[in-house]
Amino acid sequence: MSTQIIIVLGLTFLINLITTLSYAVRIVGIRTGRIAVSFALFNILVLISRTANGFQAPLLAKTIETNINSGIGENLFEFRLIILSCTVATILGGFLIPTFQRILSIAVNKFSIYKSVPKLLMYGFTKSGVTSIKDSLVIPSPKNISAIHFQADFPWKVFLMNVIAVAIITIGVLSSLYAGYIDPDFRTTASSLSAVINGIATILMFIFIDPFLSIMTDDVVLGKTKESLFRKYIVYMVFARVLGTIIAQFIFIPSSGLIAWIAGMI
Repeated sequence: MSTQIIIVLGLTFLINLITTLSYAVRIVGIRTGRIAVSFALFNILVLISRTANGFQAPLLAKTIETNINSGIGENLFEFRLIILSCTVATILGGFLIPTFQRILSIAVNKFSIYKSVPKLLMYGFTKSGVTSIKDSLVIPSPKNISAIHFQADFPWKVFLMNVIAVAIITIGVLSSLYAGYIDPDFRTTASSLSAVINGIATILMFIFIDPFLSIMTDDVVLGKTKESLFRKYIVYMVFARVLGTIIAQFIFIPSSGLIAWIAGMI
C-alpha cells in the first residue's frame, strides 16, 4: 500500500468522523440556547474537514495516474478499504457524539467568557480545561440503540433520502476516479463528473434532510417537541449514514462503469 493511499485513508476517516459529529451541534445548541455560537465553533472542524477533502482527491488521482502509466492496473482492494474507512469513522463518530456534545457545550459556554477562539483553544490546554474534557468522556447508553423502532412515526422518507445521499457522496469522488481505470482515455472527464454527482447528493440533503432537522431543532427550542425524541431522530440519522456507507460498497463498481460510459458519451 502506497503512502498516498495511507494518507487518503486517514483523510477520509477524518472527514466522515467530523461529518457524523455534526449531528451533536444541534443538541448542543438546544441545551445551551446558543445555536449560532455552537455552529460557529463547529465550523472550525468543518474547515479542517474541507481542507482534508481538498487533498484527498489529488492524492488518489496521483496514485491512479502512476498505476496506469506503469501498467500496474487498478487495485480494487484499496478503494474498498477507503469506503470501509467511511463506515468505521461513521460508527466511531456515532459513539463519540455524547462525549463531543459535552465538550462542545463547555466550549460554547466558555466562549461567552473569552469571546476569542485562540483564547478558547488555550483554555483547552489548561489544567481546568483538561479536567473538563476528561470529565466529559462518556460511554453511549445502550438505550440509544434499543430506542430504534420502525413504527408508524419512523421518518422513512428522510431516513431513506439520507441513506441514498450518503451512499452517493461516499463513492462520488472514488467512482469518478476509478472510472479512469475502466476507460483511461477519458479519465480526466470522468474525474470532473464527481462534482456533478456530489452536487446531486448535496441537493437531496439540502431539500429533505437539513430542513427536517432544522424544523425539529426549532420545535424543541419552542417546547413543541421533546428533546428525547430529537435525540432519537439523531440516532436514526447516524444509523442511516452507516447504512449508506455500506451500500456504497455495492454500488461502487456499477457507478464507476456508468461514469466511464457517460464520460465517453459527452
